[in-house]
Amino acid sequence: MAAEVLSDRRLNRALLARQGLLERRAGDPPAEIERVAGLQAQEPVDPYIGLWARLDGFDPERLSALLAERAVVRAQLIRPTIHLVTAADCLAWQPLAARVTAAAFRNPFGRRFEAAGVDPAEVAAAGRALLREAPRTPAPLAKALAERWPQVDADALGNAVTFLNPVVQIPPRGLWRRRGQATWALTEDWLGRPPDPEGDVEAAVLRYLAAFGPATPADMRTWSRLPGLRAAFERLRPRLRTFRDERGRELFDVPDGPLPDPDTPAPPRLLGQFDNVLLAHDDRRRVLHPAGPTPDAGAFRGTVLVDGRLRGFWRLDGGGDAAAIHVERYAPQPDDPPATADALGAEAERLLDLLAPEATRREVVIA
Repeated sequence: MAAEVLSDRRLNRALLARQGLLERRAGDPPAEIERVAGLQAQEPVDPYIGLWARLDGFDPERLSALLAERAVVRAQLIRPTIHLVTAADCLAWQPLAARVTAAAFRNPFGRRFEAAGVDPAEVAAAGRALLREAPRTPAPLAKALAERWPQVDADALGNAVTFLNPVVQIPPRGLWRRRGQATWALTEDWLGRPPDPEGDVEAAVLRYLAAFGPATPADMRTWSRLPGLRAAFERLRPRLRTFRDERGRELFDVPDGPLPDPDTPAPPRLLGQFDNVLLAHDDRRRVLHPAGPTPDAGAFRGTVLVDGRLRGFWRLDGGGDAAAIHVERYAPQPDDPPATADALGAEAERLLDLLAPEATRREVVIA
């Protein structure tokens, strides 16, 4: 029997449904963070925007408290960039992420250590001992290591510690409306137990498909950078559904993954700079509009979805009593739903409520 073919539009609606972007869901941040397989947190404010876009009645102070309570953490887990995940997911995924972070470390830094005749594993172990004494920011950590290895530049020394050890970034960085340097602590010390000794790649595949499927092994590799995924997908094949996309690629999915009607309405959404909804697939045609921009088309502050696809960028200007959200590079299209501009403006007003609640003079500019 031939596999069902899923259009790009149906794949779009499936992605939005699983990512909570068709309609805001009721729920608590930890459950939503696990449901969407973590939130990009390279910019500290982005997880707050990501949850605001997905949860009804989201309270940023609730997420901030969860960070302070160590129920959720910021860690270098996916691609490998900083993501916000629950403590349980951090402990489960760090052994898998270790393969990726080690490879990411070798590319820019490995030759520096070879040229200096220094083993980065020794530096990582020394850094681990320093972090056992107390969490540290990058500069003091690198300075302490440079006393022993002055022939290696400070940037490489510090990255040997954070890329080659299971670590997390701790508050105050990441707290709501608080500033703080990237301060690193050992995962075991911060969460009270070490990461699982072995990562379960098959469990990670199922989590990925539940959050981003239907998808291919190449899609998950783009999201995670993990090697060897094709074999894991094949081992799981008896437990998965399979489809084809419009280009004939085989897609895998969990048995209960939602596949909404392609005509399901998708309201405008304003997201952070690097939301995973835009970066979780090798073939991103399910989220890129043919007449719209691409996420890597120059500098931007945040991304705008219209009818479920990337259609522009936004930035926040001002502060104090006056604040404005500017929507840029948005071009209305003939197939846009009725009153799209009004809905987009209303969503931007809601975002002002989150980001500039003290502002008495507000403006939304859609260019």
